[in-house]
Amino acid sequence: MVPPLLIDPAFWESDENWGAEAFPRIPELKGHVFFRTSGSTGEAKWIALSKAALLLSAAAVNRHLKVTEDSVWGLPLPIHHVGGFGVVARSYEAACRLSVFSGKWDPHAFTKWLGEAHVTHASLVPTQVHDLVKAGLRAPSSLVAIVVGGGKLDKVTGQSARDQGWPVLASYGMTEACSQIATQTLESLKAPYQPTPLPVLPIWNTRLAETGNLEISGPALFTGTVKNGIYHPRLSEWHETSDRVLLENTTISPLRRADFTVKILGELVDPEEVASEIMAISVGALHAKNFAVVAISDARAGHALVPVIESPMNGAEIEIFLSQYNASAVGYRRVAKPVSISKFPRTELGKLRYKELVQWVAKEFLD
Repeated sequence: MVPPLLIDPAFWESDENWGAEAFPRIPELKGHVFFRTSGSTGEAKWIALSKAALLLSAAAVNRHLKVTEDSVWGLPLPIHHVGGFGVVARSYEAACRLSVFSGKWDPHAFTKWLGEAHVTHASLVPTQVHDLVKAGLRAPSSLVAIVVGGGKLDKVTGQSARDQGWPVLASYGMTEACSQIATQTLESLKAPYQPTPLPVLPIWNTRLAETGNLEISGPALFTGTVKNGIYHPRLSEWHETSDRVLLENTTISPLRRADFTVKILGELVDPEEVASEIMAISVGALHAKNFAVVAISDARAGHALVPVIESPMNGAEIEIFLSQYNASAVGYRRVAKPVSISKFPRTELGKLRYKELVQWVAKEFLD
């Protein structure tokens, strides 16, 4: 449920701070919204975003997706995450209608709601898109764009979604940037789905830091963070992320998180990249909702790559895919025998809690 005050001009014009959860009280900050986040592997913290920054981001996204006063933003995501709150800000900025999907996530109910509410624009996470595809549902005619964030939507699922009429657009963003940094255009819907490259929104500047990580700057950047009750203001106009990307002209291609890569026999390896290669071999049988590869410590090699499958799955079929992958992979990129888990640890938005999964797999191997 979206509190009425969030679509009231008085809220956006006031100096009052706000958060969907019990947020920290920072006297020196005025007119901010707080989001609790731990990222994929980091410690818990609060990100402070000014209302002005949130509206600047909203305006950039609205222009990019050609949102008008006649559009309808649909909200199926919780507002205590920036992806959901960003939809509210976009609706307010565009002076268009906001429709809220209530109740537990269900692809059938969601599709029905979209049509009844005449939703034109919405945001989803990859897990939700996968559910729509698996259910064989077709998008209502009112829908113009579905921005997919909170993780990478793979090529097979993305194309299947478009084949079923879902106008999915890959995006890249983060809480520190008020949500989107780069998003596919509406024109890209005329071509086959590709997860990258993504056009950078015009409010953002990008570059690579000396570490090789992406750095961003722009007017919608966060003001500061709060850790253990202590406020840490952002001191530079540039923010270094933990992401490795390819920058080319005005596009960005996310590659991997720097804190996910490990060394195996002295070589850097990205477990997520290995998982993507195996999923490609499976031609859709394996996907990010039921398959992952994690790296655990290994005394001899430094790390070992372990495939993890969410039950129930066809074990014999999986063994075939893994054997095909190992037959063509160089030694340090080969995977061990797979392990099975009843359910992947995920955030409320369906994002994999990678660190928790690594800990679980490591314990399984020790036992």
